[in-house]
Amino acid sequence: MTDTSNAGSRSIRVLELLDVVCGMDRPATAIDIEVASGLPKATVHRLCNLLLEEGYLRRDINGRGYEAGERFAQLALKLLANQSGRGERHAILESLTREIGETCNIALPQATSMQYLDRVESEWPLRIQLPIGSHVPLHCTASGKLYLASLPKSRCERLIAKLPLDPKSNNTITDRDALIKEVATIAKTKIGTDNEEFIPGMVAVAVPVTDKNGKTLATLATHGPVVRMSFERAMEHVPRLQSAAAEIAASFD
Repeated sequence: MTDTSNAGSRSIRVLELLDVVCGMDRPATAIDIEVASGLPKATVHRLCNLLLEEGYLRRDINGRGYEAGERFAQLALKLLANQSGRGERHAILESLTREIGETCNIALPQATSMQYLDRVESEWPLRIQLPIGSHVPLHCTASGKLYLASLPKSRCERLIAKLPLDPKSNNTITDRDALIKEVATIAKTKIGTDNEEFIPGMVAVAVPVTDKNGKTLATLATHGPVVRMSFERAMEHVPRLQSAAAEIAASFD
């Protein structure tokens, strides 16, 4: 006969461990997990190894800590996409897209890329179509650079050191020092920018969607072709984006 109480206890311990990992603003070490969860050292190591094998956790860049793995990230994405606030967020995006006249999207960080959680296309026949679920690079997109800027400086620089800075256009920043300098500026302004860096002829701006503690949960961005929206014009939409980002943040509560 299966000991369901013991199985339930193991499940709770797994959830407690994942809660610790996802609640930190840096990769969690085994010691971090032990202290925060109160779980025994042997239990932490056993569960971490199991979650690594199953893809719910992954090692950080330096191999000393744990981060949410792709499988757990996909689970979180499905939860956010289907929770009760989904309709409210989509309505906010629709209103924003109508007002700006260009495509708007919400994106979440996924390891070394950003993934679209929701998106509303403009009504123009000329537009860049990147469906929900699409991944875009960190180093040359408004949302990606904004996410990098939200990280602690040392962690950001370590991540940039590992990223493949593939040139997507003539404006793509492919020098690591230059990218670090660009991200440092974005960290001060809290405005991510893409001046034809990802796709030639397209510009974008992004603002953070933050929780009550100021931690970046997601990014809100708008983009469009330069034939309709210059980079300067895109920047003029920042106040409206920031207002919508606050509304979207409330929908996550």
